[in-house]
Amino acid sequence: MASCSMASAASRFVMTPNVTTSNNTTTLKSNMLMLPLQNTRGSRLVVKAAEEAPPAAEGAAPPAATAEPVKEEKPKPPPIGPKRGSKVRILRKESYWFKGVGSVVTVDQDPKTRYPVVVRFNKVNYANVSTNNYALDEIEEV
Repeated sequence: MASCSMASAASRFVMTPNVTTSNNTTTLKSNMLMLPLQNTRGSRLVVKAAEEAPPAAEGAAPPAATAEPVKEEKPKPPPIGPKRGSKVRILRKESYWFKGVGSVVTVDQDPKTRYPVVVRFNKVNYANVSTNNYALDEIEEV
């Protein structure tokens, strides 16, 4: 039976050595993290590496910040379907709520969705369900 003790909590350590390459163009900084595993008696080693900019020469101006091009945002397309909370009449003939009125809960904005409109009704059907999904052509706003 495994038990947790303070000794296992103290077995974690972090090392942060700095390593420089021989051509002095890149500084590689790596962090090492040692974590004990719960199930086995082995240990787990995680190493992360990140590149840093080379150090600037003394008396030299710091390098200019590179300007990122400003991306123009595309205007959002207009929302499809009725707004949330609006009252709609059901036109699907095989629906339990045919010609009934319900309120819109959500409208999925993905054009690939077959039945994007979720409608909630006051009365439940035979399966004790009060919501259903409908296509845009199966509802009309009241």
